[in-house]
Amino acid sequence: MHLLRGGAGEPVLFLHAAGGAGAWLPFHAQLAGAGFEVIAPDHPGFGQSDDFPEVEAIDDLVYHYLDVLDGLGLDRPHVVGASFGGWIAAEVAVHSPHLIGSLTLLSAAGLRLPDHPVADVFLMSPAKLASALFHDPLLVPPPAPPPPGAAPDLDAIIASYREATSLARFSWAPYLSDPKLERRLGRITAPTLVVAPSDDRLVPVAHARRYAALIGGADYAEVAECGHAMHVERPAEFAALVASFLASHPLAPLAESGVSR
Repeated sequence: MHLLRGGAGEPVLFLHAAGGAGAWLPFHAQLAGAGFEVIAPDHPGFGQSDDFPEVEAIDDLVYHYLDVLDGLGLDRPHVVGASFGGWIAAEVAVHSPHLIGSLTLLSAAGLRLPDHPVADVFLMSPAKLASALFHDPLLVPPPAPPPPGAAPDLDAIIASYREATSLARFSWAPYLSDPKLERRLGRITAPTLVVAPSDDRLVPVAHARRYAALIGGADYAEVAECGHAMHVERPAEFAALVASFLASHPLAPLAESGVSR
């Protein structure tokens, strides 16, 4: 398993979206600079992590990350998940609520709301997907044409195909959702922050509102004029929002409470 790690302070396990594996983003750096140790692993089959062929579905990812918590010696860390990673984070918190210090969901997938369907990323061209991720069109990265006569970047093509295949392995059927998750969200006991961008063209804002309504005592924040890739589009604002929430729910009282696994 490949991971990136930076900062010092209370541990924050960051679970990335379908994109963004292996990248130390400004959001990570700013959260680390706010006094936290940010640990950002690549999911199985993403980035530089191995494929872990025995990890075949979302429930296998839950057990994978329980093993990660044990392997890294993380005792009730803060867990922050974005989009696909938010779905994983929610599933882990449902399965083992006593192992999570706090939970932050950034436009998390995972719920099935027929009236507010998640956009099908497998049917989108790369250009259309990129434009759907951001509210500000100026932030959409333009496609970089290869130099005249240059061969295609086969490594990049293979990596992209590998990650799309891995995402499909975990979320093809049912598509990006767990039909049982909604009725189990009441098991989550960690302090929870649910954050949504107002202009989410992939996971409708209704999903975040449902998460917040079903997780007891959850805080909810909605940021205007921002798209699905919110921690990439406006990293400083979201890092400050998350850091403020984490600081208001320190892990030390949990460690001193005498609660054990």
